[in-house]
Amino acid sequence: MKPDKKRLEQIEEFQNIIKYQFKEIDIINEALTHSSYSNEYRGKHIYNNERLEFLGDSVLGTVISEYVYLKYGNLPEGELTKVRANVVCEPSLARQAKSIDLGKYLLLGKGEEVTGGRNRISILADTFEAVIGALYLDGGIETARKFILNMLKDSVELASRGNLFRDYKTDLQELLQSKFDDKISYRVVDEIGPDHDKTFEIEVVLGDKVLGRGRGKSKKEAEQNAAKKALD
Repeated sequence: MKPDKKRLEQIEEFQNIIKYQFKEIDIINEALTHSSYSNEYRGKHIYNNERLEFLGDSVLGTVISEYVYLKYGNLPEGELTKVRANVVCEPSLARQAKSIDLGKYLLLGKGEEVTGGRNRISILADTFEAVIGALYLDGGIETARKFILNMLKDSVELASRGNLFRDYKTDLQELLQSKFDDKISYRVVDEIGPDHDKTFEIEVVLGDKVLGRGRGKSKKEAEQNAAKKALD
């Protein structure tokens, strides 16, 4: 389904914010379309942003990995991994999404709209990755790299000094692997609420021992909270 005049005006406004004009408008419109919206209009050939999110996640990881590798030649592999993890985690990406008012331009289903989807961390972070995927497809790797570094260079600097977001899962893994042979795992123990407003409850396990349990609006968020509980 082609975007109407009002939607085209919204997309133009968003393009001005990110300082890039898409050759293929359908790509950025897809990047800004949540699955809850496409599910409400089945049969109208509306694509959601999940595939672009998958692509953008890979492009983001590659660009940030290259950047921190070249910038911090003195850091060992483990520290580089920590910096990258803190930069590309949900809270970090959601913060950048909010800085460009990304939620305003999302196409959401009615249920997601009324439950605050435009401000939900998981949706904002996923859409931010989808926008990266769209930039990569429309403008190539250099276009995507320019956007990523423009948005996240400051976050990389903060993360390198340990002043951004803590990656509790990595901290827990490093603590335990020095003391135990068993591997830790995360398992979903409960899913609360309807599909458009679900809360996940996840526990982190070492062998047969539960170390902590956490909740979140996404599995990633719940895992981080469970790891934090375990560390505490």
